[in-house]
Amino acid sequence: MAEEIRATASPQASTAQQKQEEREGEGRQQLTEVRRAKESIEQEKAFRAAPKLNTSPLHGLWALTNRDLKKWYKNPIQLFISLIQPVVWLALFGKALNFGSFIASAPGGASVANAIMIQTFGVSSYFSYLAAGMLAFIILFTAAFSGMSVVFDRRFGFLNKALSTPVGRGAVVTGKVLQSVIRSLIQAGIVLGIAVALGMDTSHMSAIGIAGAFTILFLMSFGLSSLFVMLALRSSDWQTQMAIINLLNLPLLFASNALLPVKLMPTWLQGVVKVNPVSYANDATRQLLLGATAANPLWMDFGVLVLFAGILSVLGIVLSWKLLSK
Repeated sequence: MAEEIRATASPQASTAQQKQEEREGEGRQQLTEVRRAKESIEQEKAFRAAPKLNTSPLHGLWALTNRDLKKWYKNPIQLFISLIQPVVWLALFGKALNFGSFIASAPGGASVANAIMIQTFGVSSYFSYLAAGMLAFIILFTAAFSGMSVVFDRRFGFLNKALSTPVGRGAVVTGKVLQSVIRSLIQAGIVLGIAVALGMDTSHMSAIGIAGAFTILFLMSFGLSSLFVMLALRSSDWQTQMAIINLLNLPLLFASNALLPVKLMPTWLQGVVKVNPVSYANDATRQLLLGATAANPLWMDFGVLVLFAGILSVLGIVLSWKLLSK
């Protein structure tokens, strides 16, 4: 009797065991499918994840600088127009106002013309004297319009977007300054080439002298660009900025030795010229490019421009933290 019961129960137990094994197999299969689904989702998320942002200050600085430079070098007409004025001064004013010929045409003037020119202008050619001044001229006018970029970026909403990024406010200001400096130096190099083609004295030029002159121009451009960008930090009206440019540009140009030596100016104006950074840039540039007789030692010109650029750049960055807002 017991054997019959065991024989009857044995198939039932076997069937239950098989069902249990089938359920366990289905459970394992479901777990495997769930695991594969999770892995697939994670892989898809990793594939679709946004690229990691480069939050380096130098990366943001270069991005802002390059943005403004692209608007410039992709518009060659703008470059051509910006070069017209200094070229007109060189070709017309510089060639027409030939003091050497005036002096030489006077009775007995030919023998002393060269000595008088060197005594008055520090060089034997007024055209060369003016050509060196035109380098500061192009730097001054390019730097003056660096602030206009801030005004238009504010008006068209780009400034708000830039301030919403991880890039610091100081980098926004420095980017505007750097793009102006790069543009200024490129244009100054073109003007120098045109001046040489028109007859500028090259007997004293050397690679070291040219490099030193452009270092001086770099410092002048950095300081002036910082000044005009700083004046535009809170401005949203381009007409106001244009008025500021016209107010400062002409005094900085004519109250300097860009066109005439200081000794020919009235006494009251000579005091203004001595505190004008453009005068120190012109003085150093003429020493380095023309070997001109200088009013100041070269180290003094260099020191003044380093101080000028350093103070204005630091002041511009500090003010950007307080004044630059959305």
